Amino acid sequence: MKHTLYPEIEAFINTIDVSKISNDRKQILQSLIDFIQEKKDAGRAIKLNFICTHNSRRSHLSQVWAQTMASHFDIQQVTCYSGGTEATAVYPMVIETLQNMGFHISSSNTAENPIYDIKYAANEPGVVGFSKKYDDNFNPAEGFAAIMTCSHADENCPFIVGAEKRIPIRYDDPKAFDNTPQKAEKYYERSLQIASELCYVFSMIR
Repeated sequence: MKHTLYPEIEAFINTIDVSKISNDRKQILQSLIDFIQEKKDAGRAIKLNFICTHNSRRSHLSQVWAQTMASHFDIQQVTCYSGGTEATAVYPMVIETLQNMGFHISSSNTAENPIYDIKYAANEPGVVGFSKKYDDNFNPAEGFAAIMTCSHADENCPFIVGAEKRIPIRYDDPKAFDNTPQKAEKYYERSLQIASELCYVFSMIR
């Protein structure tokens, strides 16, 4: 059953123009499309673990948008995770960016590494967002795709234990603009890029 996303998120997705994605990027995304399609065709669970060094920015944006796009395109049995080579905390600008794009977000605590409930639809469970290592007990131990979202993690983790497939899909780090007037704009740009590419990925699933 297709779930109804929050109207602001639905409206945003409807503005995405996947034709703007370059052919080079589409080739990079094809491995993820193939993994999802193969699992769907086999009627098996689709587990996606988005990995970057600190599990604080790009991996969370990817996790949230992948889960949202799976719901938008009614692709069943998809569960999205994220992790890092070390645990830190979700960077606050990531939360602010997602809220500005229509997500309903609450936090269960104010610890150094808060746990966020990130909701994209009223009748769907929220994405659980907190910083953790990629092999944390919260994440799958086997049968998942490890999507490497940053160059550092990609280069320094050539082997991810339990991963059925390792897929490098690198994104530039918005952290480079943390102390600049362009901060909010650049986090939005990265979120838009990730949303657009994952919209394309899930739109290709048959």
